[in-house]
Amino acid sequence: MLNRRHLRVKVMQTLYAYSLSEDKLVKNYETALLNNVEEVYEMYIWTLNLLDEVADYALIDAEGRANKFLPTEKDLALTTKLSTNTFIESLRVNVKYADHVKKYKVSWGFDPEIVRSIFSQLKNSEAYLEYLNLADRSIAAEKDIIKHIFKKIILKSPSIEQVFEEKFINWPIDKEILQALIAKTFKNFSSEDPRANNLADLTQNWSDDKLFILELLAKAIRYGEEYQQLISEKTKNWEADRIALIDTILMRMAICELINFSSIPVKVTMNEYIEISKVFSTLKSNTFINGILDKILSDLNADGRIRKQGRGLKD
Repeated sequence: MLNRRHLRVKVMQTLYAYSLSEDKLVKNYETALLNNVEEVYEMYIWTLNLLDEVADYALIDAEGRANKFLPTEKDLALTTKLSTNTFIESLRVNVKYADHVKKYKVSWGFDPEIVRSIFSQLKNSEAYLEYLNLADRSIAAEKDIIKHIFKKIILKSPSIEQVFEEKFINWPIDKEILQALIAKTFKNFSSEDPRANNLADLTQNWSDDKLFILELLAKAIRYGEEYQQLISEKTKNWEADRIALIDTILMRMAICELINFSSIPVKVTMNEYIEISKVFSTLKSNTFINGILDKILSDLNADGRIRKQGRGLKD
């Protein structure tokens, strides 16, 4: 699921778009931010549906083998067992899953070769033959082959990767989150009673997280010039065009959190933005950001602008 670092990255991306655009209507960027977050869940539903479609393809494959004039021994060994996989059957009757498939208009029919290709790789694997010979139909046993399809085929196939990249613009960033959501789903689906099995949640507490990202975005924009002034005072020896835009955005976000979010510890804020810079900015950005934020934090403390609630939150 999305954690606070992932959510900060989503805000960073939105602020980056805001900085480069002539459109300065904040409401538009709030909508874009929420859409960016929801796209992660849409990608999750598309992936679950892909697993569903691959399982169903066992029926199409069986029909093709049945029409052979001289079926091989391997043809005779393969069955349609996957089409009624216990994990997949539990997924199919999940109301939330069905509702979201309709909501996002999910259908892999735009490229039938995707499902066929995955099943082709699957049926030639030892893992699949072992699955077909497994007598245990419990959900605990049956979801192992679905894990195999996701981890060993979908995530490892360059052609499938390309499809996701074309469909979801943030795939390279969100791929890690998708894996966490799918892993959480495998963990959640542990009951033989389908009604007890739940999809993964987008975040641990979306109502709180939604307020967090919208407030962070709005205040980072509203007080952007003020925060930029604080940064400029500490970077007088730096030419403005030498400071990466992402670094500037991350520092503004950090200052915004330090001043406005009383329940977030100072150490957490500092660490989060330094870690994000390691992934999304230049090689030395984390050191640069750390140094500038330390100086700004010292001034903010001296001016009494850091007001944290609870013990240890200012350390």
